Amino acid sequence: MKDKIDLKFRLDEDSLGKVKIPSDAYYGAFTGRAIKQYHVTGIKAHTNLIMSFVMIKRSAAIANMKTKAIDAKRGKAIVTACDKILSGKHVDQFVIDMINSGAGTAFNMNSNEVIANVALEILHKKKGQYQHLHPNDHVNMSQSSNDTYPTAMHVAILINLKDVIPAIDMLIKSLTKKAKEFSSFKKIGRTHLMDALPVTLGSEFAAYATSISKARNVIVISQKELLNVALGGTAVGTGANTPKGFRKIAIAELAKISKLSLMPEKDMQHSLQSKFAVANLSGALRNLALEISKLANDIRLMASGPIAGLSELGIPAVHAGSSIMPGKVNPSLAECMNMICFNIIGNDTAVSYAAQSGQFELNVMLPGMLKCMLESTDMLKNFLPIFSANLIDGLTANKEKLRKNIENSPVIVTLLTPKIGYQKSAELFKESLKTGKTIRELVTSKKLMNNKEIDALFG
Repeated sequence: MKDKIDLKFRLDEDSLGKVKIPSDAYYGAFTGRAIKQYHVTGIKAHTNLIMSFVMIKRSAAIANMKTKAIDAKRGKAIVTACDKILSGKHVDQFVIDMINSGAGTAFNMNSNEVIANVALEILHKKKGQYQHLHPNDHVNMSQSSNDTYPTAMHVAILINLKDVIPAIDMLIKSLTKKAKEFSSFKKIGRTHLMDALPVTLGSEFAAYATSISKARNVIVISQKELLNVALGGTAVGTGANTPKGFRKIAIAELAKISKLSLMPEKDMQHSLQSKFAVANLSGALRNLALEISKLANDIRLMASGPIAGLSELGIPAVHAGSSIMPGKVNPSLAECMNMICFNIIGNDTAVSYAAQSGQFELNVMLPGMLKCMLESTDMLKNFLPIFSANLIDGLTANKEKLRKNIENSPVIVTLLTPKIGYQKSAELFKESLKTGKTIRELVTSKKLMNNKEIDALFG
């Protein structure tokens, strides 16, 4: 009696032997082994990583055809398979966890196998019939995980940044608008969390806009380093196993399809062993997070109250603030922004450790670095527009509270110092705290100055 054939599975074979793979899966043996090992984040490959890798494979196939390294029949099948995936088909077949094997070999092979099996069907062959078109020999021709993954890193991050920069610009615009709206509202400044000389609420927001603008400009400068890519370096940056002219053609094709101004990194060994460009951009994102977090902290403090806090700002209610205290409005979006910033700072720490952990000719920590970079940029592009539109744009100034704080704060005696001297000013400060009388009341009662002169000093 013959063994019953299980139609739900097929046997796929690689250099280590045969692996049982679901019949409808487009991945193969290497991926089948890898998914059993890399249960890490539970997060599958980012869409921009998948698209970056497929664009690389497509570009490599074209370069291989132009250099006569691969025949047109196989090369065109690979290009067509890549086009199908880029249109959105078979994306669910990229099943490897974002953090996987060193140098991203598991994800590179997941890509090679999916593209190979889609191409086999285009050639009217069955999945796994690799004698006709092989994941390694044909899809991965003239490539290595060691040059394709760092290239895909750069491309994926650059694609994500296309949405991050406009999101930052939206925040800058919102802050600048508030700076103008609040320009005439005087308030007590604070240093060391203590009362200081008066400023305007508008000048505070203008300073926030300046900080974010400076951080944004550093990101724009930093991302330019990512335009230099490693493709063509293969295993150790020497370009071994690539036909003459492959690198130039492949990168030109990748630049065309990605719509990025990509260029070959002049020093290919540098592009494999150093992650300077990624770490540099990560640091720029961290610095942006520091500035935004400071802004969010200040808003939370200025909006604190409404009775027992500073209550200088009114915040829009995006939802009920409490499940038990009716009517409570919390700075929920500012709190969310803080948490995002903390995660970006943590991601930069992980990227920093990974960047210094490469050995000799290769940094193998790429998947962990890329997960952090895409996560940070995803959070920024997703939430900054919400933060700007639903929090910053809706902030209001508590004019009466701002005015009373200036009138009631003894620290404004500093403005009188040039007129009455430091010693006398210090005595007035202490008397104001002891009696509860304002500086204005004390100065006018002692006939040191009149109201008109005081108003002139207060601006």
